[in-house]
Amino acid sequence: MKLAQRLLLGSLLVVSALVLLVVALSGLRLRSQLFELTATQLSREARLLSLEWRFGADADSIADAAGAALGHRITFVDPSGRVVGDSEFDGPALARLENHRTRPEIVAARAGGAGSARRVSASAGDEELYVAVPSPLGFARVSVPTRQLNAIVGRALRDVLISGLIALVAASLLAFAFSRAISRPIVELRDVTKALAAGDLSRRPALSAPGEVGDLAASVHSMAEQLDSRLKALAADDAFTEAMIESLNEGVVAVDGQREVFRLNESGRRLLALRARVPFSAELLPRERTLRDALETALGGRSVEHAELTWDGRTLALTTRPLVGGGAVLALYDLTAVRRLETVRRDFVANVSHELRTPLTVIGGFAETLATDEMEPAQRQQFADTIRANAHRMQRIVDDLLDLSRIESGGWVPNPTDADVRSIANDALAVWRGTAAQKGVEVALSIDADAETIYADPTALRQVLTNLIENAVRYTLRGGSVTVFSARDERGVWTGVRDTGIGIAPSHLSRIFERFYRADPARSREAGGTGLGLAIVRHLAEAHGGRVTAESVVGSGTTVKAFFPTPAFPSS
Repeated sequence: MKLAQRLLLGSLLVVSALVLLVVALSGLRLRSQLFELTATQLSREARLLSLEWRFGADADSIADAAGAALGHRITFVDPSGRVVGDSEFDGPALARLENHRTRPEIVAARAGGAGSARRVSASAGDEELYVAVPSPLGFARVSVPTRQLNAIVGRALRDVLISGLIALVAASLLAFAFSRAISRPIVELRDVTKALAAGDLSRRPALSAPGEVGDLAASVHSMAEQLDSRLKALAADDAFTEAMIESLNEGVVAVDGQREVFRLNESGRRLLALRARVPFSAELLPRERTLRDALETALGGRSVEHAELTWDGRTLALTTRPLVGGGAVLALYDLTAVRRLETVRRDFVANVSHELRTPLTVIGGFAETLATDEMEPAQRQQFADTIRANAHRMQRIVDDLLDLSRIESGGWVPNPTDADVRSIANDALAVWRGTAAQKGVEVALSIDADAETIYADPTALRQVLTNLIENAVRYTLRGGSVTVFSARDERGVWTGVRDTGIGIAPSHLSRIFERFYRADPARSREAGGTGLGLAIVRHLAEAHGGRVTAESVVGSGTTVKAFFPTPAFPSS
């Protein structure tokens, strides 16, 4: 069967099925709704008649009059089920009617509300729709033959069927025209594609077909013209791959089966310090044992999952894979920063352990002495004070570590506002004025008029100044001075502490903001510092987008200051 015939037949079958489905669904829906509406109307009539049937009234006369007026059969049934009035039966015929106590509509009405049923009447001989409602004297029932309702449904279905047949004829004509329009270009496309498959690239389909078939014809036309451009597309793919490899942070080195490096990205060239132009011999690769062994393993057909090598001051992770048909690919990743961070972590753990070991040793020794030896109360008090001082020192170290960890991990976010430097500096100085007075150190403020306000988190700014004042007071000798200052430049405000203390040697100055770094460890621990204050200052300033600097001359004093930038859009 040809394509046009299949399309026409399929369209006719679909339309016919839809017409039949519409007729069937319309009939069911119409019949259901018609019977529901009729039952509702009969229920209203029955309730009205139940009001007319009063004590002492002739039920059969009421039924005859109502039946003549409404055109429906009216029946009154007493509570025992006996028919006492019927619009279609009188006299002896009425007395011979069966007891209606078990009729479905009477049973439903007795249960409450209205009851309805549809069945063949034993007395009338045809199917009727019955609706009964309770009445003070029994039950009032109204019924109508269903043939009237069926006739209405039949006429409606006939109209729907005629409309469907008209639609079927129109759809057949449209389907015939559509199938012809579709099949003709498809047959042509079949012939053209057969010719293309046979190698005749001169054949081209007509491009006048409508819709998707026209799109298909255009696609075949384009395919025939682009067969000779495949090599250009492959070249473009190769260029894309090259660009992607060059964008990697990992170094990639590809070696062919003749031990020639035929691909090398910029990262690989930088990591291996190679300058030769590709292609070049693999013998020009670094003479590093791990690298050479991994390359030989990959050229032998086996992968190397992970190896480490050190070259040109860098620590590199190396992975190699063999290529199908011979050759190998080497991937290099710079681990220098990772190893440096691991070293920092190890140093940090060692520093923490070292900082805590001394007070723990003191606490353990003095506590053991207190527990085992008898001693004078004054000496016992001295030991207890020493234990308390070392416990307080460990508590300060732990608190500073927790603050530092919270800041570095992002658990704390500054809430900057316009902070009053003078007020916050006075609060910070109040903590150390007593200690400074005991040491004979003078404390002062030097706040510029245009730098009295800093856009910073007030709590963070107070901690910055407190830590700087603490360091300055600790390392300033009697007769010296400690000054809290602030000054504005075009981008923000500098605030810090200037002292006339012992100073810091230039070799230590660049590292004082590292955790636990001490220019003079013995003196720092004796002074009670934790070695974390300046690290906290640096992180708090950087959290505001600022920075810290330090200047010092040994024997003359030190200046440590933090910069807080002014926001582009000032707070309202």
